[in-house]
Amino acid sequence: MKLSKLSSLLSTGFFCSAASAKHSEPSRVVMVHGIFQSGYSFVSMKKKFEQLGYDCLVPKLKPCDARSGLETLAAQLQREIEQKWGQEANFHIVAHSMGGLVSRYYLQELGGHEHCLSLVTLATPHHGTKTAYFYPGKGAWQMRPNSEFLQLLEASSHRLKHLRLISYRTPLDLVILPSTSSHWDLAENRRVWAPAHPLVMHTPRVHREIISVVQSGDSIPSER
Repeated sequence: MKLSKLSSLLSTGFFCSAASAKHSEPSRVVMVHGIFQSGYSFVSMKKKFEQLGYDCLVPKLKPCDARSGLETLAAQLQREIEQKWGQEANFHIVAHSMGGLVSRYYLQELGGHEHCLSLVTLATPHHGTKTAYFYPGKGAWQMRPNSEFLQLLEASSHRLKHLRLISYRTPLDLVILPSTSSHWDLAENRRVWAPAHPLVMHTPRVHREIISVVQSGDSIPSER
């Protein structure tokens, strides 16, 4: 056998093995909770992903009322991800409510967009919520409509254009006011008729669609 042919076969075998090893790595899913939560609300979704072989991370961000600012929670999110999987791992993010804004800051301002494959937000106030006026603290101030924080996210949102972005909202939301604040122009938007703000993340249909997006990379139909 000629040396060049042998070299070609060895090279092909090496790259095939590397590709196979990479393909066999378990997909990773990060679930980011909302205000006043601890991540327990993701128990059901996390269990479904783990049954399918996914490696999941549900950080407990503190303080859970974000009184120290959403940037602080985003930095915690970054540390949790890098401590579990290192700095080069790829992952998907599913985030509820305030967790969507925390995730966006991490992705857009802390470099997380370089490793994130998709971001699904559930009842996230992308344009702020009027209920934020009724709670003190820096994080609540940042979630008010037209805050400097939201303007910053809007200005750097172009960094997410290569990601699959899906945003869910319920017209019955009494926490995100108006509920259309969860409509995100950059994302594929989807309505779900959940009767309350936290129930968006517990809807069986939503679970099925999120799993489908993570599994296949297929886009969810836009809001009609």
